[in-house]
Amino acid sequence: MKPLPFFRFGCAMAALGVLVPAAESTWVQRAADGSLTYNVDGRGEGIPDFSRAGYGGGGVALPQVPTVVTLAPQPTGDDGARIQAALDAVGARTPDARGFRGAVLLGAGTYRIGGKLEMKAGGVVLRGAGSGETGGTILFATGKTQRTLIEVGGPRASRTEIAGTRRRVTNAYVPSNSRSFNVDSAAGYAVGDRLIVFRPSTAAWIVALGMDKIPNRPGAPAGATKSWKAGDYDLAFERTVTAIAGNRITVDAPVMNALDAEFGGGAIFKYRLPRIAECGVETLRLVSEYEKGRETEDEAHAWVGINLGFVENAWVRDVTTVHFSHGVDAGSNSMFVTLQDCRHLDPVSLLTGGRRYAFALNGQYGLALRCFVRGARHSFVNGSRARGPSAFVDCTAVQAHSDSGPHHRWVVGTLYDNVSDDNQLRVQNRQWSGSGHGWAGAQQVLWNSTSKSLALQQPPTARNYAIGCTGNWVPGSWAPEAPDGIIESKGRPVLPRSLYRAQLEARLGPAALAALAPP
Repeated sequence: MKPLPFFRFGCAMAALGVLVPAAESTWVQRAADGSLTYNVDGRGEGIPDFSRAGYGGGGVALPQVPTVVTLAPQPTGDDGARIQAALDAVGARTPDARGFRGAVLLGAGTYRIGGKLEMKAGGVVLRGAGSGETGGTILFATGKTQRTLIEVGGPRASRTEIAGTRRRVTNAYVPSNSRSFNVDSAAGYAVGDRLIVFRPSTAAWIVALGMDKIPNRPGAPAGATKSWKAGDYDLAFERTVTAIAGNRITVDAPVMNALDAEFGGGAIFKYRLPRIAECGVETLRLVSEYEKGRETEDEAHAWVGINLGFVENAWVRDVTTVHFSHGVDAGSNSMFVTLQDCRHLDPVSLLTGGRRYAFALNGQYGLALRCFVRGARHSFVNGSRARGPSAFVDCTAVQAHSDSGPHHRWVVGTLYDNVSDDNQLRVQNRQWSGSGHGWAGAQQVLWNSTSKSLALQQPPTARNYAIGCTGNWVPGSWAPEAPDGIIESKGRPVLPRSLYRAQLEARLGPAALAALAPP
């Protein structure tokens, strides 16, 4: 008989050398052949599949793009223009069959940059010689201007619906974990088509959530807190058709929010939204200049390390950001992005709202893998209406000043898989926080994660799960009376150890796990 697997967890238990046998979740069971069985409730709701998150749709190793331009730091002066010229020159090259144009390699040393760098063409990589304090490549963001140091993405654009392609979803209810649904006509659709699965935010739905009457912030003037309005919380999930049978369409990832006829149902349509692809930032150390001694005051300095805008199949690998308020922000128009083996250290700013967000997955199909944070407020976070699937896997935050988790306004479809935050990990109704955050997240899954303080609340119409998590369980901060979500195996880790990895293996086979290994 094989011995039971064990997991070490919790600072105190680790110090005592206590080993706790792994349990098995009732919501996800793994068979000997690696296949997974999911339990569902009476409406068909269960834990979604997050395995399409990441570069290439998950299970695809980050590419090694050949270097075509190499630069060295100059002894004095600003290096920004030289680096930008190199990026533009590579961006003008003809891409190869995979869409790669080449990498700009910055040799070891320090490069001073008083402005920002823009990566506006696909197939371009900005690469350094190392991300450590010594011996690598440092991009030193000089000056007192708040800005993003590296912007990656094509020009800003709006999504355009293709006329004549809208179809109505005819199911009375499509669970959030489902990939299939019926439409009034599948004519004009084919396998491989990209489409939007549209979920409206009706007045009836907002009333059901109680978000039509968010309490006003205590002590604030009347009207300071804004309740939610119909139409402001519509969700548009970008998906790819994988099968069609009659008028039944199957897509590549779960819809992540139930399509309920009681609250407007759903629709699909084809669309256009230009993005650049196959671009990355890797093996660099980014440092923001600031006034020493004012670590919790100075805000006149470079503010965001890297922003991923209108991009798909993009990555940030082995990058350290130091003293920026924000580390890496995968914006709302990003998809299929991976942040791998990155660090965000010692941010400099006031300790108040809107600051110190380390790694943010605000788009779709985003993966943060083995990322480390020191001194942030919101270390691993999603912003308003982030649509998922997104996954934080094997990530650690220390010296945190606030919580990790969905931050505000109905984030859907995020997995926190073996995330450790030494302060708080919370999914909750944030009510009047900000200008009216309300319910922060739905279809959120905390899996084998640990934190000093844990909270999991569940909004009407949705599900949230905490499976195998360890820490001190507390009520929500704003609405302690709100019901808990589905909490299973408190203080006792479960099998499989990593839900994301198990889902990836079940979908693609064991070879896909090799793509997650460090290079």
